[in-house]
Amino acid sequence: MQAAVLAIVLAFVGLTGTYVTNLYLTRRQERLDRTNRQLSEFYGPLLAYLSANGRTFAAWQTHIRPDGVSIFVPEAGRPPTDDELRQWRLWFTTVLLPNVQKARQVVVDKADLLVESAMPPVLLDLCAHVAACEILVARWNAGDFSEHLAIVSYPAAELLEYAETSFHRLKQQQATLLGGRRR
Repeated sequence: MQAAVLAIVLAFVGLTGTYVTNLYLTRRQERLDRTNRQLSEFYGPLLAYLSANGRTFAAWQTHIRPDGVSIFVPEAGRPPTDDELRQWRLWFTTVLLPNVQKARQVVVDKADLLVESAMPPVLLDLCAHVAACEILVARWNAGDFSEHLAIVSYPAAELLEYAETSFHRLKQQQATLLGGRRR
């Protein structure tokens, strides 16, 4: 009789251990799956669009004025020429605006993948900037070239810092979940 009770207890302990282990592994896999989605569908594309825009804008500035004097700083003493403004409109509508529109779309379509529980203000600033840019381009399309900057500033440094920090944090989490060491 004792042997039967012992066998039942051991079987129960074994099943409980298996259940707890499977539960732990399932939850870990779910965390890994979410982390992978956050990286591939939100923070990876966001970082790529923002980084590309920053590099493209820097290249344009160097190309248009190799001396480093920005056409957008009135204090520089050199107002932009008509050709520089035409070049700006071309680069802006062809490359820069489409990239930030794609970044905004990532934010809107994949907000469920945010690491935060609420929308970060810098992402709301991005969305507002893109809307202001779309109005600016609509004015250009109507022949009004009196303005060349959106009324809502582009939070370039803050956006890039947010995207880089979140991306790297998630990469560390991914490595940990995969059994690797933190870097």
